[in-house]
Amino acid sequence: MIDRLYSTLESFKTLTFKPGMNVILAEKSPGATERHTRNGVGKSSFVELVHFLLGGSAGSNHFLRSDERLAEAAYGMRFDLSGSPVDVERSPKARNDVLITNGNVSSWTRQPKLKKSGHIALSNKEWCAVLGNKMFCLPDEDDEKTLFAPSFRSLIKYFARRQNDGGFFEPQQSSKQQQPFDQQVALTYLVGLDASIPRELQLVRQRVNSLKVLRKAAKDGAFGEFIGNAADLRTRLTVQEAHVTTLRQQLARFHVVPQYREIEREASRLTLEISRLANENTSDGTLIEQLNDALRSETPPGFVDVHRVYGDAGVALPGLVKKRFEDVQRFHRSIVENRRSHLQAEIDAAEERIRTNDREKHGLDARRAELMAILDSGGALEQFSRLQSELSRREADTETLRKRYEAADALEKNSADLDVEKARIHVRLQDDHREQGAVVKDAIILFEGLSNALYERTGSLTISDTVNGPTFEVKIEGSRSKGIKNMQIFCFDMMLMELCLARGSGPGFLIHDSHLFDGVDGRQIARALQIGAERSAKHGFQYIVTMNEDQVPYAEFNSNFPFDDFVNPVRLTDATDTGGLFGFRFE
Repeated sequence: MIDRLYSTLESFKTLTFKPGMNVILAEKSPGATERHTRNGVGKSSFVELVHFLLGGSAGSNHFLRSDERLAEAAYGMRFDLSGSPVDVERSPKARNDVLITNGNVSSWTRQPKLKKSGHIALSNKEWCAVLGNKMFCLPDEDDEKTLFAPSFRSLIKYFARRQNDGGFFEPQQSSKQQQPFDQQVALTYLVGLDASIPRELQLVRQRVNSLKVLRKAAKDGAFGEFIGNAADLRTRLTVQEAHVTTLRQQLARFHVVPQYREIEREASRLTLEISRLANENTSDGTLIEQLNDALRSETPPGFVDVHRVYGDAGVALPGLVKKRFEDVQRFHRSIVENRRSHLQAEIDAAEERIRTNDREKHGLDARRAELMAILDSGGALEQFSRLQSELSRREADTETLRKRYEAADALEKNSADLDVEKARIHVRLQDDHREQGAVVKDAIILFEGLSNALYERTGSLTISDTVNGPTFEVKIEGSRSKGIKNMQIFCFDMMLMELCLARGSGPGFLIHDSHLFDGVDGRQIARALQIGAERSAKHGFQYIVTMNEDQVPYAEFNSNFPFDDFVNPVRLTDATDTGGLFGFRFE
């Protein structure tokens, strides 16, 4: 419960509150002109101040930083925190420090520290952690564990909606910027169900979104070439690993031959020498064939054939001629025999050279075989170094390929895993709603009772366990009109207030800005105020309402409803520049 709202700003109008319903009225006094407007007297600013003192941000666009006088001042609030009164102060100039000016802090999860000014203070982040723990029983954990978990700031917005944040758009939505997952987590927690389920679902969604980004990147540009297809990469990786294994085995068997280059040069020289000898043998073999052909063609002229030719012609050669032919024949036979003897000598010489070369070749070949055996058993130092370098390069390529394969495999595998995970979470959600049927039932009956009391017609709250998480759907007949929509918000907030109180949780107050009653029929405004007064008194919470004076439906109240008893003594007015909450007008 809020006891007092104050400021060091001298013109500020201190507001005090009592248990039950409290109405802050903005009056239109007789002295007001057309230039004056109650929209600037401080009704919505009151709600913003409460948020500021409860850990709300105060960025450059915050109204408290729009005027130097507002920015220089400090603002304070006394309220009950877990049944214990506490006074806190905060200034826009030092908005990260929340001063604790009074209160028992011994049980707080974060302990204030002494400042140079002599005050004890918490950082705004620490203050929110304390408020979350004390108001909503939230665990005070590190940021990693609280990612997507219920937070104080996400929960308190349902108990003090702000028009500028879009808080009066939908019952389930506390602000325009609120994400669907935040609605699911916050409302699940406030209703009393297991908020870890929508939190886990959002963690899965985050991973799904990351995979979508990776898959898109995998299809485009160099990144796509880097990741590739898992099956193709697995094949390439298998081949590359086999190459690396072969190189490792070669290096394991490798030994360095000290005179490797000398031995290699000698083996090369022997190879050339053997080749030369083989070439010579080939030449001599060809020569022998030619000599044999010549030898076979060397024959003396035939004298008998000449004699027969003459005889056939009927000519008888004289004896002297015949003797001359015989002499010639003997001469030619002598020449042929000499020629054949020479050719045979050449053949014998060539064959001897071949035999000599063969013997030399055999010796050279035996020596080369010895050298090649040495070379085959090892290698030169630089060759070993090259093998090592090649192995290192292949190993690096293999590791890169392995990472690519793992990335591609993770993309394909995680997508399937996340589908399974979403299905598992959906089952958990269904089980939770089934096991916590009494909690769901209480919320449904409470909302229906509030809507019936307000409209005398059936309103419904539907809590569904969908595959995309829990949904909270509110229906009241005629809900398309703005007035009906706003009264849905009234019933919804009252329901959350009472559900929290039943569990010993919540801030102990519910604040509704005058914007809640925009477009609402006077009879419904009257009933809403009467329900607010009745429920806050019955259940022991504080219901604070800001209203324009001409919104008050006096004629619609029950005759025994003492509306004026709930009106705050401080009346905000547009009659003068000093009539607003801050005592001066500002943009």
